[in-house]
Amino acid sequence: MSAKAISEQTGKEFLYKHICTSAAVQNRFRYASVTAETDWERLSREHPWLLTERLVIKPDQLIKRRGKLGLVGINLDLHGVREWFKAHVMRETTVGKAKGVLKNFLIEPFVPHPQEEEFYVCIYATREGDHVLFHHEGGVEVGDVDAKAQRLLVAVDEKLSEEQVTEKLLTHVPDEKKPVLASFIVGLFNLYEDLYFTYLEINPIVVTKDGVYVLDMAAKIDATADYICKAKWGDVEFPPPFGREAYPEEAYIADLDAKSGASLKLTLLNPRGRIWTMVAGGGASVVYSDTICDLGGVDELANYGEYSGAPSEQQTYDYAKTILSLMTREKHTQGKVLIIGGSIANFTNVAATFKGIVRAIKDYQGPLKEHEVTIFVRRGGPNYQEGLRVMGEVGKTTGIPIHVFGTETHMTAIVGMALGHRPIPNQPPMDAHTANFLLNASNSAVTPATTRTASFSDPKTSSEFNPAKKSKADLPAAKPMTLFRKQTKAIVWGMQTRAVQGMMDFDYVCSRDEPSVAAMVYPFTGDHKQKFYWGHKEILVPVYKNMADAVKKHPEVDVLISFASLRSAFDSTMESMQYPQIHTIAIIAEGIPEAQTRKIIKMADQKGVSIIGPATVGGIKPGCFKIGNTGGMLDNILASKLYRPGSVAYVSRSGGMSNELNNIISRTTDGVFEGVAIGGDRYPGSTFMDHVLRYQDTPGVKMIIVLGEIGGTEEYKICQGIREGRITKPVVCWCIGTCATMFASEVQFGHAGACANQASETAVAKNQALRDAGAYVPKSFDELGEVIKTVYDDLVANGTIVPAQEVPPPTVPMDYSWARELGLIRKPASFMTSICDERGQELIYAGMPITEVFKEEMGLGGVLGLLWFQRRLPRYACQFIEMCLMVTADHGPAVSGAHNTIVCARAGKDLISSLTSGLLTIGDRFGGALDAAAKQFSKAFDSGMLPMEFVNKMKKDGKLIMGIGHRVKSINNPDMRVQILKDFVKQHFPSTQLLDYALDVEKITTSKKPNLILNVDGFIGVAFVDLLRMCGGFTRDEADEFVEIGALNGIFVLGRSMGFIGHYLDQKRLKQGLYRHPWDDISYVLPEHMSM
Repeated sequence: MSAKAISEQTGKEFLYKHICTSAAVQNRFRYASVTAETDWERLSREHPWLLTERLVIKPDQLIKRRGKLGLVGINLDLHGVREWFKAHVMRETTVGKAKGVLKNFLIEPFVPHPQEEEFYVCIYATREGDHVLFHHEGGVEVGDVDAKAQRLLVAVDEKLSEEQVTEKLLTHVPDEKKPVLASFIVGLFNLYEDLYFTYLEINPIVVTKDGVYVLDMAAKIDATADYICKAKWGDVEFPPPFGREAYPEEAYIADLDAKSGASLKLTLLNPRGRIWTMVAGGGASVVYSDTICDLGGVDELANYGEYSGAPSEQQTYDYAKTILSLMTREKHTQGKVLIIGGSIANFTNVAATFKGIVRAIKDYQGPLKEHEVTIFVRRGGPNYQEGLRVMGEVGKTTGIPIHVFGTETHMTAIVGMALGHRPIPNQPPMDAHTANFLLNASNSAVTPATTRTASFSDPKTSSEFNPAKKSKADLPAAKPMTLFRKQTKAIVWGMQTRAVQGMMDFDYVCSRDEPSVAAMVYPFTGDHKQKFYWGHKEILVPVYKNMADAVKKHPEVDVLISFASLRSAFDSTMESMQYPQIHTIAIIAEGIPEAQTRKIIKMADQKGVSIIGPATVGGIKPGCFKIGNTGGMLDNILASKLYRPGSVAYVSRSGGMSNELNNIISRTTDGVFEGVAIGGDRYPGSTFMDHVLRYQDTPGVKMIIVLGEIGGTEEYKICQGIREGRITKPVVCWCIGTCATMFASEVQFGHAGACANQASETAVAKNQALRDAGAYVPKSFDELGEVIKTVYDDLVANGTIVPAQEVPPPTVPMDYSWARELGLIRKPASFMTSICDERGQELIYAGMPITEVFKEEMGLGGVLGLLWFQRRLPRYACQFIEMCLMVTADHGPAVSGAHNTIVCARAGKDLISSLTSGLLTIGDRFGGALDAAAKQFSKAFDSGMLPMEFVNKMKKDGKLIMGIGHRVKSINNPDMRVQILKDFVKQHFPSTQLLDYALDVEKITTSKKPNLILNVDGFIGVAFVDLLRMCGGFTRDEADEFVEIGALNGIFVLGRSMGFIGHYLDQKRLKQGLYRHPWDDISYVLPEHMSM
């Protein structure tokens, strides 16, 4: 949601910190917050004014009219405040319908003043601008300020002046107070705008000869502006409405939501209730709550919440386990029900999200059975059949009663089943599998005649495109009545390849001549081409770095589909409206600050641009055009007959519910003519009435469906249109959110705009008004499909609609990735791996999650054991590996590898090139002796050769013994690296048979020449063989295989890489120039005849 209430203390802190006014604001930061845990002695030390001044104390818990409720202690000393506090703290209090406990209180200085010095000021946001209300009589008895107050509308993007305030608002204020109040109100308005307030009320504001005192304050801020205002806001705590506790589980889900691109919401209504919900989609979550309350379950409804926006399996698991944990804490005599519901998803992979829920159910199967929980599931969308199958399977394996339904069942039918109002079908009819729609069942792949793209009842016209009419210079441009046609071309902003491919598949089944996507814009890459499928054929779509290039090269484009993030959507949309060819913009992003959305709307009205969104999935015009992911995957497009137009047009706020409407309309009528989801924000770019009037003026539309929502007053314009005769076509309308009036405390639903600020904005009031105006309004969402069918059947009966014959659409090949996910095909993998898996929520090394690797403190040696040997090695083995890496890390700049690295670094090459240059020198003569030594000594030892026999045989064969000999070190000048390793191995290894054999060989070789010692390569080689053979983790064959495939040389390569990188960095740090080898160090030996 966007507009969130803040505590009075937070609101005053913002005001005192950031207001800019010439008026003297008194008592700045003179407030103290107290709770039952407050240390009063410490409090008085921190706020010494508490000991010297008369005081006021009041609860700070979003309670309105505290004065009238007797919840303000006035003109008290500190002792009186403490007594008043003791009498009220932790006491249950009723405010309206809400019962709550008083916990948080605010103490401020008492300001003595006469009544005539009290004033009222309020600023609140609406679509057209910000209203400033002022009344010269403030205080407890202010009464109906809406009727009494002076009022001034400051239009979007305009400023407020002191002259305007004085002239329009301060007409009844004494002259001597006008300058002070005018300056303060302008400062307050600027603060309101700068800090993204949506509501700010001060009652009373007191003006004395000393200045301005802000006594009582209530405020809301736009929480979506956090990324803009973080520096000024700091960390804001949003208190729950009075009457509802703040639960840690709610905070946990809010934290998950903040860290996710998906939407995760949870509000606990009654933790002891027996009816729990886990609903996908902001609109659907409201519909399920409505239905539960309509069927008498309001007192047992435990929670409100939703998950949407394609959460990952892990996120869904975390969400589900939180709900399952909450519902299995207290038993209920009647058992409990869990409703896992949702509309038909547009782009969320249902099977993937259900995997998370299934994991949670398995984890909680014991408590779920103990608490007699029955689960009802209804879902549709991409891969939903697999999701439902998995959900049904877990019911059978765990013994938990789980009833599973798909799109063949009305969305809210499971609520009636769960509450015992309708029977549970034994074997619900299952819709065809996704593959049935996408794999060609007939022998013909011929594209059907294009006549099917005409509306079933639409008279044939030459063109259905009405361009925007030219407006006079001083009037806003007129918006086109037809947003999409069969020739519409769009630019997609953002690298949304899946959405673009979905649009192209839709275009193909609609028999469009060309794809609807002309180009994409993605600022983070250079201009290039992106590959997509057009039916069976591959095509290239240009991708531009900026919008200017895209519109210049594609003048035929008139639609922009913006997948820009909430942070960049405003700027990119404002820029796009500068191009006159753009007539329609769909803004998908959710969470754009309301102030920015209103600026977008204002410019769109001036430019004659139609805006769909923000916070929307988009819209669809069957047979013509679809926005992004609207309508879901191709199976749903085909199942809901969205490839050809019908006679019914709809407008909805919710994207998920728009897809549900597609399903309902396809089952009860001849199908959809056009459908738009205007978005769930408080100020959608276009309104219900904008689209209803378009539908009214479109000949192909014979009936209109509106799915309204609690919050706002747009639906009343439809009532007015029906009464005045502007709307003559049948309108079926239902406003969701009827449950809100049944809750004791305010609940913010999934959509930012789904909150009633007055009685007329409730869903119940709007449904009744629509019914009274002559719209067809069902008794509940459960009956919506029946009412639509009744109205449609009447239109068919009187000849208004003449259903046409169905013609099958062309077959679209299924994408390989999707077919594989559905389990329809198999293909041998190009690669196999057995050491690492990065696909899940957590990286896994050889079966061990990365968190466990750190928890067990395995170190680098342990990680190497997992990745190289697929074993968890003993602690001493891990330490030995790390010691080997340390002793082989470097051996000075003179060795060939380091030399090469240095030469490359000085030639200006990069790190990778320089490192590779050094590594390429590793072989039998440099560093590669580990493997060779291990193989030679192992072969001799295993064949039973005595050390002397081994030495003699190697001499006879004319071969060097690898791992024996050193250029500098000798028996008299031992290599300390070898000594360190030898001491460790002898102390920790269970057996050192091969090492002992090699040391015996060393005795023979050093007797001939002192420098023929067992060097560090040889030592590591033979010790590693002992480790592999004797640590208990490998068979003899496995140990020998690791030696054979070169694992031991890897130790040297890995260790020495550290040294090579060190040499590279050293040369760069020393800024060494290009190396040229000196002549005097080169012996020029030319052929004799050349020198003559």
